[in-house]
Amino acid sequence: MAHVLFVCLHNAGRSQMSQALFERAARGRHTAGSAGTTPAERVHPEVVEVMDELGIDLAGRTPRALDRAMAEHADVVVTMGCGDECPYIPGKRYIDWDLQDPKGLPTDRVRAIRDEIGGRVDRLVGELDAETAASQPRD
Repeated sequence: MAHVLFVCLHNAGRSQMSQALFERAARGRHTAGSAGTTPAERVHPEVVEVMDELGIDLAGRTPRALDRAMAEHADVVVTMGCGDECPYIPGKRYIDWDLQDPKGLPTDRVRAIRDEIGGRVDRLVGELDAETAASQPRD
């Protein structure tokens, strides 16, 4: 089982969508968390709206501040626009997803970002499943 940490600036859009979509796709085979380098007060309303369309409720989530312990706990750190503010932990796998911040964008654009994240999350879960299967002892 792998643990993935999704990090963006405010933990109010991209990283929240990524964590929720990852948890749904992984179905307990892997875990996820999310954080921001400068967390907002709440998840962006346009993000809550488009995730609600998929039956995922983000309205009650509170953005969290990134700390070094979170990054140390992760097997994979996925960054989205936080640049040098994200801590670098040697030995961790880092992936950078170049995605637009959905804050203030029209619903159709936020929906497109959500769907792009969904595809990336599905590929990541597939990779982690394959790595887990490859590391299992064979009889």
